[in-house]
Amino acid sequence: QVQLVESGGGVVQAGGSLRLSCSASGRIFVNSVMRWFRQPPGKEREFVARISSSGSSTSYADSVKGRFTISRDNAKNTVYLQMNSLRPEDTAIYYCDMNSAYWGQGTQVTVSS
Repeated sequence: QVQLVESGGGVVQAGGSLRLSCSASGRIFVNSVMRWFRQPPGKEREFVARISSSGSSTSYADSVKGRFTISRDNAKNTVYLQMNSLRPEDTAIYYCDMNSAYWGQGTQVTVSS
């Protein structure tokens, strides 16, 4: 059974930074594509970033490109999302996803203006 646990959310002022982590159980992490999504208040869930199983390929939503960085440590079964220059519109619940099949419970990020 795969479990994903996000952490690192919190309240930060605009312009600040946060680093989210998503820890995965199970042996399939090293062969899995990992993605971050977010769901702003009252809106649909949206794609944020994606990283290949090896970490050699990444992609981002236009809204976060240049500010967010996705990375992974396969030895620790963990994927990260470094978020810099945060804006109030980045306020959302952030979720990680494994292979479009497994989801974590989410972590709240609130950016105050």
